[in-house]
Amino acid sequence: MHPESPQSRTPDPRIAWTTPTPALIAVTVGGVVLATAAVLADEAASRLLIGLAAVGLLVLAGLGFRQRPRLSVTPGPQPRLVVRSLVGPTEYTRGQIVRARVVSYRRLGRKTPMLEIDVQHDGAERLLIFGRWDLGASPVDVFDTLVEHGLAQPPAY
Repeated sequence: MHPESPQSRTPDPRIAWTTPTPALIAVTVGGVVLATAAVLADEAASRLLIGLAAVGLLVLAGLGFRQRPRLSVTPGPQPRLVVRSLVGPTEYTRGQIVRARVVSYRRLGRKTPMLEIDVQHDGAERLLIFGRWDLGASPVDVFDTLVEHGLAQPPAY
């Protein structure tokens, strides 16, 4: 057997980040377990509260599966940033990206990094915010990749 040469492999033309599949499966299983518990509950109030929790988890899982991949970069001479939402993917060129940065927010007593991207969309400016759950990776690493592909400016120190 001959080792595969680098020329015979076709590189993935797209770099993508998404919520990890095992996490979405775990949320789906949790929703199904809660739905089962709601059906088996004795009291109406218990059924209602457990059922609402089940619906919430199943909706969260559905959103996660629908928006895959959440963020991707199509490299090349004119790299593009592709953001997938509930209505489908939207592409942004370097000229449409006003600013990208990593901002740390306090959540539950600790700092959590979030990737913020300001874009021009249909004549209006939009703020897109991505966390670790959306990206399945550190927002800092994703920002570094955006800088590498010319879609963001490195931070000025």
